Amino acid sequence: MLKAKKGYFDSYGGRFVPETVIPALDELEAAFNKYKADKKFTNELNSLLTTYAGRPTPLYFARRLTDHYGKAKIYLKREDLCHTGAHKINNCIGQILLAQRLHKKRIIAETGAGQHGVATATVCALMGMDCCIYMGKTDMKRQEANVFRMELLGAKVIPVESGSQTLKDATSEAIRDWITNIKTTHYVIGSTVGPDPYPTIVAYFQSVIGNELVKQLKKDPDYIIACVGGGSNSIGIFYPYIERNLKSKSENNSKPYLIGIEAGGTSINNGHNAATLTKGKPGILHGSYSYLLQDKNGQIINAHSISAGLDYPGVGPIHSFLKDSNLVHYKTITDKEAIEGFHLLTKLEGIIPALESSHAIAYLKYLIPRTRKNQIVVLSLSGRGDKDINSIRTYMNKKPYK
Repeated sequence: MLKAKKGYFDSYGGRFVPETVIPALDELEAAFNKYKADKKFTNELNSLLTTYAGRPTPLYFARRLTDHYGKAKIYLKREDLCHTGAHKINNCIGQILLAQRLHKKRIIAETGAGQHGVATATVCALMGMDCCIYMGKTDMKRQEANVFRMELLGAKVIPVESGSQTLKDATSEAIRDWITNIKTTHYVIGSTVGPDPYPTIVAYFQSVIGNELVKQLKKDPDYIIACVGGGSNSIGIFYPYIERNLKSKSENNSKPYLIGIEAGGTSINNGHNAATLTKGKPGILHGSYSYLLQDKNGQIINAHSISAGLDYPGVGPIHSFLKDSNLVHYKTITDKEAIEGFHLLTKLEGIIPALESSHAIAYLKYLIPRTRKNQIVVLSLSGRGDKDINSIRTYMNKKPYK
């Protein structure tokens, strides 16, 4: 399940990279296939996920949020309670354990909201490895706290000043570094993007989220909602349910109903958004073929989202396949609606969510009125909102909040 066939998920994925990178990708794929079946490796991974990352994360019944809507029961999968404050550490632990076995001494990563950068720097500190994080200058300004956290952990944070100075450009610079230092360096990609085998690897390490949910709930929920940027937290929670939905003969028989929420930005129609699956078309970016935001000449359009973690003009090839197959249903939420979702959860449940997760929370106002009281909705709370306080304050100062 979710395993690329010859590097592709249907027609999406592949390896669109310089020839010098192919041996490193082959080496990584071989190591992944070997060690995911190795008992010593899986024991070490599971031990760190439990004793260091804090898994399993709770499945929390949001009583006041449920009462607010008066329909289906709403549960939150609390990835915000992971060490470092988001789901990103699941993948970082797995990939850096692989890097150790490949005898790589140096780790690089890209980051937008900073959570992947913090998680990478955290695990590198734990493992005693050199760490270099590429981050767009725009994102560094709106995520100052996470930049400082990475530096405290011993990572070198390199500002990227090209392009829109956001996640897309940070990824491009990280790839350039990797090509130059490929013998000594492992590139920890933080989402289900990039050349094969990265989407498969990230999906596998994040599948712990969905696998825990299956055990915790003991029955299928009716709906699962998660935000989608590159797509790692959503694939993580959707993972165990996708295969059974593949076997469903029609969309109406699929259970649970899987919903991915993209960033609608200031408007879904004015081009200032990051709604790749809604407004994009297939093309090549960062080593794989997938849906992209691009103009009529195939040039990448700058994305926009109030959330740095969703501010990316592409999406993982797995999501592209899932969209075309109608296995996951993708919707959009604007910046304004995400802010409303942020305040709603904060006030009703005493949980300050990341702006990424706030997009999924905001979609409840569209979903819940269509549900029944005996139904169950699970929302992936991908991270906590400490990192977004400055962005929230800036937004509220510009647009008075009531």
